[in-house]
Parts: sequence; structure tokens; C-alpha cells
Amino acid sequence: MKKLFSHGYFRSIGFKIAFIIICVGIIPFVVCVPISMRAYESVSIRTDATNLMAQAISYNSQIVTSGYLTGDDNSLLDTQLKAVAESYNGRILVVNSALKIVRDSFSADVGKTVIWENIIYSMQGQSLYYYDKLTNYLIVTVPLTSSEGETVGVLVINKSMDYILTNEDTFLSYMLIGEIIIVSLTLIVAVLSHIHFTKPMKRMSKSLDAIVREYTSEMPEENSFTELQDISSKFNEVIGKLHSIDESRQEFVSNVSHELKTPLTSMKVLADSLNGSEDVPIEMYKEFMLDIGDEIDRENKIINDLLSLVRMDKSGAQLNVTAVNINELIEHILKRLKPIAEKSDIEVVYESFRPVVAEVDEVKFTLVVTNLVENAIKYNNEGGWVHISLNSDHQFFYIKVEDNGLGIPEDSVEHIFERFYRADKSHSREIGGTGLGLAITKSAIAMHNGEIKVRSKLNEGSTFDVRIPLNYIEKEVH
Repeated sequence: MKKLFSHGYFRSIGFKIAFIIICVGIIPFVVCVPISMRAYESVSIRTDATNLMAQAISYNSQIVTSGYLTGDDNSLLDTQLKAVAESYNGRILVVNSALKIVRDSFSADVGKTVIWENIIYSMQGQSLYYYDKLTNYLIVTVPLTSSEGETVGVLVINKSMDYILTNEDTFLSYMLIGEIIIVSLTLIVAVLSHIHFTKPMKRMSKSLDAIVREYTSEMPEENSFTELQDISSKFNEVIGKLHSIDESRQEFVSNVSHELKTPLTSMKVLADSLNGSEDVPIEMYKEFMLDIGDEIDRENKIINDLLSLVRMDKSGAQLNVTAVNINELIEHILKRLKPIAEKSDIEVVYESFRPVVAEVDEVKFTLVVTNLVENAIKYNNEGGWVHISLNSDHQFFYIKVEDNGLGIPEDSVEHIFERFYRADKSHSREIGGTGLGLAITKSAIAMHNGEIKVRSKLNEGSTFDVRIPLNYIEKEVH
């Protein structure tokens, strides 16, 4: 059975919608029929009991005052009670205070003593009724009272309730016809709903299949349902993003190929020049070897960026978290970057508002500060400035890197942290960037459960704000 219902059709939304409609259409009907039958039976019994009690009370005066209860003959009353009993297809008993039957419409049990709790309670003044399901009779017991209010006997009226069974059979016949009609209509609605709800989904499936097979690059808008319209729109957004990522990857491969090839070409040219010349002056030899060393450093920088990006991959990222003096670490990084700044006459100002010790991975955090400050220096104008500030509160520490350099185009601000993205491709190539620095930076900050934001205006400069928790809390893996 489990294997049967694991079939794809039974797991489809169309089948589930149809199944829900069938359940909604049939289950209430199946549940309501027995409830309605029970309610009808209860109301009929209660109504008949009330009517019988009222009728019994109407005979109270005649039975008590005529001496009928004590055994005096009253042919008129006998006739009336027998007629009533026959009309009910039942029986009427008159019981005295000694619990003896003094009158019986069947004339069968006169003189016998009857002990039944309902009769005893009625002798105490209560009017009661009891429905016997086995015999299908309603039995009403009503006290007979004297003019002084004293209970002197009990009038017992039995009434056949066969008409309830007859009516219930008729009711069930109509209900069966109604059920057949409802089930048929429900099945029709279920089938139509199945077709109606699954048709747009099948269209979406065909569109996605066309995209997978590269027949098309965009899913047509599905306007049948709001939810499907949203899904279709989101799919197109995802497809657009995938295309953008693919284009970025192709551009990255092209850029990296160029960056890796350029130093190799330069080294090849320099080496060939040395090998092809005789009696090379020692000064030229040293100059060419320095150039070769610079190209090797450039090649090494590109490779290190690629390796750093691979290590930042979240699926395999590991942090070596220790308590680090952030003030000293930033000062050390700025000392190392000072020659680059001096070369372009860039003023680097560092401002620390308070001592900060935080739990970070020193190597990865060093990448964050290095990339941000180095970018601020490299993408700056000669004679410009770079301001770095450090602050903290009871929960986070904050680093701000601000410059008055080239800035970032407005349409590029939201993309600069994407892998392989370059805001200014021509300038980046001149500087030698690979488009990986900020991607590495954001990944490292995310690994520390931190955030980075950027504000920038073209030709006016950029400001990067970093916020990282003082205490590292490892994220749970789900």
C-alpha cells in the first residue's frame, strides 16, 4: 500500500487538491446523516413525550374524581382511554398508590403489582418518559393528584414509535439519492479542479524543461495564479542571476588568464633578452632580475587571492579563533602597507577610540583589513588620504575605512562584493586587481558573523563600515 501511494501521481498537487475536494464534499455528508438521524429521533421522542404528558394531565380530574382510580366503573372513560391507546397502537395503565394496576386498556394485568423506578418517581410527583429501543415504545408516567395536591396514583401511557423507523427509512432513501448526486458532483468538481490547477504547473514544467535544454533563456510569465506568477518571476530572477554569474565567471577566467599570462610573458621576454645577449652588463642583469622578481610577486599575488577565495568557501571553511588585540593588529598591517601609500603620496591616518580585544581568526581578519586599506590606497588619487578608525561597544567592534579616491559607480555598489566583479575594469587591470579582494573580505567577515556596508560616490571616495562581534559564537550546522 505504501509503495502504491508513493507513486508520483498520488504525490502530485492535483491529486491532493482533488482528494481534499472529495473529502470536503463527502465526509460532512457522511458525518451529518447519522447526526441528523439521531437529532430527528431525539426531537420526535421529546415532542411525543410532551404531548402525551399534556394529554395524561387532561384526564387527571376525571380519573381521580370519578372513583375510577378506586375501581368504580366508568364506561365512558374506559372507551376514551381505549380509543387513545388504540390510536397510539399502545397501552394505558392506571396504577394506584399501592402500585397495583386498577385499569388496563388490554384488560390483562388488572390487580397486578408493578414495580418500576419511573412509576415510583412519578408517585413522588415527577412526570417522566422512557424510550425502549428494543420494543420501540415510548412510555410516559404522569402522577395523578387529588384536589389537595396529594399524589394518589400514576397514569402510564405506552405509544408505539414505529413511525420513526418508517420516516427514517424514507429519509435514508432520499439521503442515498442525495449522496449519489453529491458524490457525482464532487467527483466532477475534483476532476475539473485537478485539470484547472495542474495545467499552469505543467506549462511551467515545460518552460523549465525548455530552459534546461537551452531552447530558451527565460520563463514566460504565468498569470493564472498569484503564487505561480510570483514563482515564475522569481525563477526569471534566478535565471538572470545565473546568467550574470556565468558571464562574470567567463570574464573572470579571461581576466585571470590575462593576469597570469602577463607576468609570464614579461619574465619570458626578460629571460630571453638575457639569454640572447652576450657580455650583459651587471647593472642590466640586476635590473632585469629585479623586474623578473616583481613579475613573480605579481603572479604570486594573483595565485594567493585565488587560494584565499577557495579557503573561504563556506562548505569547508575553518576558523582558528583566538583572542586578538585588534589595535596592535591594525597598526602592524598599516606599517606593512605604508610603503605603498608613500609611493603614491597617500596620507594614512589611523584613529583608535579604545583598546579592543576580540575573538577572531587572525589570518582571515588580517585579509579583511589589508584588502580594505590596500584598495583605499590603490584606488585613490595621488596626494589623497585614507582614514581608518576603530571603536567598540559591549557587543561589537567597528572598523571604518574611508578615502577620497576614485569612488564606485552607483550601479556597481551593490555588486562589488560579488566574486569576479570589477567596478572599473580598465582601471582595475592597470592596478592589477583580480576582482577577488572584496569577495574574500566579505566571506571572511561573514565567517566571523559580522557585516560590511559601503557608501560611495564616484570621484568623491568610498566608506566601508565593518561590524564584528567581540565574542565569536559558532553557528549551528543544520
